[in-house]
Amino acid sequence: MSNIEKKVIYNPDSKENINDRRTFGGNPDGMINFTRCKYEWATKLWDMMEANTWFPREVQMTGDAKDYKFLTPAEKRMYDLVLSQLIFMDSLQTNNLMDNINPYITAPEINACLSRQSYEEANHSKSYAVMVESISDNTDKIYDMWKNDAKLREKNNFIAGVYKNLSGDITDEKIVLAMFANQVLEGLYFYSGFAAMYALGKSGKMLGSSQMIRFIQRDEVTHLLMFQNLINSTRKERPELFTQELEAKVRDMFRTAVDLEASWGAYITQGQILGFTDKIIRQYIEYLADQRLEAVGYKSMYNVKHPIPWVDGYASFNDQRTNFFEGNVVNYSKGSLDFDDF
Repeated sequence: MSNIEKKVIYNPDSKENINDRRTFGGNPDGMINFTRCKYEWATKLWDMMEANTWFPREVQMTGDAKDYKFLTPAEKRMYDLVLSQLIFMDSLQTNNLMDNINPYITAPEINACLSRQSYEEANHSKSYAVMVESISDNTDKIYDMWKNDAKLREKNNFIAGVYKNLSGDITDEKIVLAMFANQVLEGLYFYSGFAAMYALGKSGKMLGSSQMIRFIQRDEVTHLLMFQNLINSTRKERPELFTQELEAKVRDMFRTAVDLEASWGAYITQGQILGFTDKIIRQYIEYLADQRLEAVGYKSMYNVKHPIPWVDGYASFNDQRTNFFEGNVVNYSKGSLDFDDF
């Protein structure tokens, strides 16, 4: 299998027309022309991401500074670990998209969406800074937790290792597997942390943080849609790449991710957070894995029900519990997601 080169950013000799355009392996001229797009899902996604624009400083965090002082030791430990791990993943993804993914994608409208996603990942990093500064005078304590907590470092090392293994000499299979790796990151690795933050919010604590996570999760859903549509478009263009061997590798990737994320969820909660047991956390991650697999044309592996549907209610911008979260955030529901649009 031959190696894939990065696309040329300016290619005036290109004769590629819109019907010849490919998710990767194409020959674009380098121009981003939103009036001539092959992938309609990408233009819809761009509009959705643009409508979802938000700014971390607009989320009211003054109540969290008070709440944090009165969290139980278990709650405080969970909050700190979740925040530290989310900081790592969005930092990693900001660079990963620009360095390892976008250079090989040859559809300009998808390049634009990936650039927008990279900005949003950096915006999440800004939001974590706002959260850290609101609850601690010693910001390095949370930013440096990965250096001192073995479990946190283990998870970070594993996720970074997956991306590292998919770099180097790039082949068709590596690009497709990288798409799946990003689907896993956006669709699984954030979710124990998100649910933990919502558990605090459900108890009336750290409401500003819960609101911030709500905005972040809405962004992550668009990022998940990005890679699921990218996978499905690639499957249509290059069905020969989607072999039984590839499916086996993808299922191994998901299986490992479920084990890692369930273990992480159990570690951060330690059976001391109301509404969360190790079994519930694992079932939640298994449920999400099945949803992600089915979205890209594979059969589910776990066949379990959603064990904590209230989490989806708190994550939604469409429900009527508008008083649950405090803050002076304007009406961002204009960007609410409808999966049927994609």
